[in-house]
Amino acid sequence: MRDAYHEELDSISDSLVEMARLVGSAIGRATTAMLDSDLKLAENVIEADQRVDELQHELEARAIALLARQQPVATDLRIVVTSLRMSADLERSGDLAQHVAKLARLRYPDRAVPSDLHATILEMGQLAQRLMAKAAEVIITKDVDLALQLEQDDDEMDLLHRTLFQHLMDDRWKHGIETAVDVTLLGRYYERFADHAVSVAKRVVYLVTGEHADELQTEAQPEIQAVPGAESA
Repeated sequence: MRDAYHEELDSISDSLVEMARLVGSAIGRATTAMLDSDLKLAENVIEADQRVDELQHELEARAIALLARQQPVATDLRIVVTSLRMSADLERSGDLAQHVAKLARLRYPDRAVPSDLHATILEMGQLAQRLMAKAAEVIITKDVDLALQLEQDDDEMDLLHRTLFQHLMDDRWKHGIETAVDVTLLGRYYERFADHAVSVAKRVVYLVTGEHADELQTEAQPEIQAVPGAESA
C-alpha cells in the first residue's frame, strides 16, 4: 500500500514536469507565431492549451483522492498541497502563452509587433522559455539553490519589460495606439509568465525545506560589517 501511495505522489510530480515542459514550449511557439505572423502555429498553440488544462484537472483529482484516502501529514501533506498550487501556476502560464498566440491570430495577416521591437520580444519569449525549463528542472531535482536562482534570472525579464515601456513612452513612437496597446499586453504576458516560473521554483523550496524562499534568502544575506573608525568619523 505504501509503495502504491508513493507511486501516486511521484505521478503528481511527473504531471507537474509535463505541464512545465508543455507551457515552456507553448510560450516559445507562440512567440514565433507572433513574430512570423504564422496563423497555423498560433492555432496549434491555442488548441494545445487544452492538454495543460486536462493535466491540471487530472492532478487535482489524484491529489484530492490522496488527501481523502491517505490523510497525509508532515512532508507528504506539504507535497500534495504545494503540488496543487504549482499546478495552478503552470495552468495560468499556459493561458498566458495562449494569450500571445491569440493576439497573433487577431492581428493576422499583420504583425502586432513593429520591426524595431522584434528583437526585444524575441528575447522575452526565449527568456520565458528558459525560465520555465529551469522550473521544470527544479521540480525534478528539488535543487533549492537552483530554485533560488530563478528570482535573480527574472530580473532580466523585468529589465526587458522596462525597455518596452521606454519605447512606448518615446516621443518618436510612430506605430499608433492599437500597436501600443498590443505591445503593452505582450510585455505583461511575458512578465507574468516569468513570475509564475519563479513562483513554481519558490514552492519547490517550501516543499523541500518547509521554509519560504524569501525567508531563506533573507537568512543568507551577509550582515553588514561595521567599518573601523566609522563611529568617530
